Amino acid sequence: MQPISVHEIDPVLLSLPRPHILQTSHWAALKSPVWAGQHYVWGEPEQPDAVVTVLTRRLGRLPLRIQYAPKGPIAVSSIDIWDSVLDHLQGLARRSGAVFIKIDPDVDAESEFGRELVGVLQTRGWMPSAEQVQFRNTVLSDLAANEEVILAGMKQKTRYNIRLAERKGVRVQPSDNFAAFYSLYAETSARDGFLIRPASYYRAVMERMQGNSAGQLFLADVDGDVIAGIFLMRFGPTAWYFYGASADRHRNLMPTYLLQWEAMRWAKGQGCTIYDWWGAPDELVEDDPMWGVYRFKEGFGGRFTRWIGAWDYAPRPALYRTYTQAMPRVLDAMRRRHRSATEAGG
Repeated sequence: MQPISVHEIDPVLLSLPRPHILQTSHWAALKSPVWAGQHYVWGEPEQPDAVVTVLTRRLGRLPLRIQYAPKGPIAVSSIDIWDSVLDHLQGLARRSGAVFIKIDPDVDAESEFGRELVGVLQTRGWMPSAEQVQFRNTVLSDLAANEEVILAGMKQKTRYNIRLAERKGVRVQPSDNFAAFYSLYAETSARDGFLIRPASYYRAVMERMQGNSAGQLFLADVDGDVIAGIFLMRFGPTAWYFYGASADRHRNLMPTYLLQWEAMRWAKGQGCTIYDWWGAPDELVEDDPMWGVYRFKEGFGGRFTRWIGAWDYAPRPALYRTYTQAMPRVLDAMRRRHRSATEAGG
C-alpha cells in the first residue's frame, strides 16, 4: 500500500479513532517558519488506515535535515499497516538526507499491540530516543460519563478544593487575554525553574488554535485579580491541557482545582470524551520531579498511561551519534543562560 499526499489533512485525521492536535494543519502552520510540513495518507481519505504529518527542517546552513512526526503516525492497530508506514518514513529520511526521523505515537506501551510494535521498531533499526520532545507518559480522564459520575470518581480532597474555590469567590471564565496569561506563565517559570519561550510564540499558538475552535484559554480571578490560567487544545474526541500558570498570591483559594474542573466541563460540552493531562512521571516514584504534578492530576480521577515514547531512525548512524552527543551540551548552555537571566532579574 502506497501513501498519497494530501493538503487538507484535518478531515482525514478526524476519520481515525483518536487523532492528535499535533498532527493537524494548525500545528504544521505554526511550525512553518522553520519546519516544512508534508501530509501522507494510507487508504482512502474518507476511510484511512494511517495518517502522518512529517515536519522537516534544515540544520542551519548545512545540507542536513532532521524530521519529526509529532505524536504520529496515527494508524489502525495492524502491523501490516505500520510496516507500510515505517517503510515510507525510512525511505523519506534516506532520500531527504535527514540525520534522523523521529516518531512518538500515542500507542499504549502496556497493550499487546504496543509491545508488538516496539518489537517491530527494534527489528527495523529504530532506536529509543534520548530526546523525548513530548511527555512520554500522561494521565487520561474519561469525560464520557455525566458530571456527577466524573465528580464521584475524583478524590475527596479534589472535590473539596473545587467547592472551596467556588465558595471563596474564585471565578473562571473563557478569555482571550493572552498577555495576562503570559505574565502568569513567566511568574510560574521563575518560581518553578522551567524554560519558556517568548510571549510571541504562545500568542501565536493560542490565537491560531482559539481562532479555529481548536483551543481555549481560561483565566481564574478573585475580584478581578487574575491569579491562574490554563490553555486547552482540542481535536476530535480529545482535549489536551497544554499550558498552565498560577500566581503566588491567593494560592490558598485553590484556583487551579476549579480551573481544571471548568475546563473539563467545557471540553465535555464541546463533545470531547477524553481529557489528556499532558504529562506524567517517567516512573511512579515519589522522588520523580513530576510526582506532585501527577498526584494533582490523579486526584481528578485520571488514569496513568504509558506510551511507547519517541523513536529515531537514523540512515547514517555515525552522523546521528555526533548530533545526539552535541545537542545535550547545547541545551545545557541554554538552561544556564536562562538561570543566569532569572537570577539577574532578566
